[in-house]
Amino acid sequence: MTRPANDANFARRSVLAGLAGSVGAAALPAGAAHAQPAGAAEAAGSADAADAAGAAAKHRYPANWPDPQPYGLADVREDLWPREDNSFVLPLELRPRDAELGWVWMRDTYVNCFVVDGRPLYVATGTTRVPGLSAAGPWNDGIFVWTARSVHGPWKLADTKRIRPGAERGKVWSPEFVGENRRGRTVVAPWQEYWYDDGRFGKRGNAWAPELHYFRGKWYLVACMGDHSKKVGSFMLVSDAGVEGPYRLVEGNYDKPFGDSFIGGPSFIEPGAYHHIDGSLYTEGSDAWLVLHNHVYAKFRKDMEDIVPTTDLPAFRQTPYAPEPYLEGAYVFKHGGKYYLLHAAWDRTSSNADGSTRYAYDVGGPGRTQYQYDAVVAVADRFEGPYSERWTAGVGAGHNNFFRDRDGGLWATFFRNPAFGYWADPSRVDDAAVAGVVRVEWTGPKGNRLYVRRRA
Repeated sequence: MTRPANDANFARRSVLAGLAGSVGAAALPAGAAHAQPAGAAEAAGSADAADAAGAAAKHRYPANWPDPQPYGLADVREDLWPREDNSFVLPLELRPRDAELGWVWMRDTYVNCFVVDGRPLYVATGTTRVPGLSAAGPWNDGIFVWTARSVHGPWKLADTKRIRPGAERGKVWSPEFVGENRRGRTVVAPWQEYWYDDGRFGKRGNAWAPELHYFRGKWYLVACMGDHSKKVGSFMLVSDAGVEGPYRLVEGNYDKPFGDSFIGGPSFIEPGAYHHIDGSLYTEGSDAWLVLHNHVYAKFRKDMEDIVPTTDLPAFRQTPYAPEPYLEGAYVFKHGGKYYLLHAAWDRTSSNADGSTRYAYDVGGPGRTQYQYDAVVAVADRFEGPYSERWTAGVGAGHNNFFRDRDGGLWATFFRNPAFGYWADPSRVDDAAVAGVVRVEWTGPKGNRLYVRRRA
């Protein structure tokens, strides 16, 4: 028997720890009344659980910080950074390719926790690169998964040797697995296969931003085919066996990614090839929703083989910046009876009239320099919104997920974006692209905010 780590038993512990509230049926998405949230988590130490329990007993919560004004300015205070006192890099088992670097190069780090046969099972995955390339494009070799019994490890590559004795351990899906397609079972669709262009990039085809979920007795892996693929967009795999697979593609992605195509992405993407990227899975009770990059969502069919057909995907009701910059990595997390909508946003620096530095979630343009890839969050009473104004939840912690550990402790992931800004600096880039986790604090049922753990 497998169940998510924030089921009823874990929720009771969370209430005692002052880390979770009750789930109100009135706040649920349509059709999800009486459902318990299906969640994710990382392991917290006993000292932290004791501290949280003490805070709950005294009804003391951290305070909300006043937001920089006007709306859209970024909060760059050091307390909102992942630091040595509130975070660490996961000690993931190294593959042969990782030996020289000494750790796993990873973007879009994702971590979750589930209860499997009565014991916590932690899973980790993310976007990785092949040896010889400096990034995860124009091609990479698919998706790897690590598992552990504690957030501190040991983190081992998923045991895929029984499924593919000749392949790298831990690799659960790749375009190179196209030869495993059988009648009635598609592992790699034609639009996901490797291909070669006219010489500009050569070999192309990359998968990014994977998430792993256990839902209704099956493992689901949601990911995206990247900008160098034949079609760009989100897809889902399902394993009818264990976390290691074997995985197959759901029926709704045989011909294309989820959702309709539209104009977007870099200029080298073929017209009609771009769909919604950065797909995420949100579940409550027996229902599931696909959350997509452009702040839209769709409900899954009961069989989880496709999303429910609709003329237009519904959009979350949000409080946008003015103007709204490019946002990505949308993710929904429920805590304390509230829904939290996460986005990744570039904090860009520019100059104020007095010569001081302005930090803001601006659109790109002359005089605006990418500084940090932040996690911005908004809160709502209902899944679809309306959502509050956003706040800076973590500096440099963008494209992440929140999760709950086996003791009810809250965490977020981060990876230190090496593409631009602070972590692209030559003096720091060797410490970027990591599988990092940082503790998260809740400001209580009145404050209703989540921040990376600040200093007391």
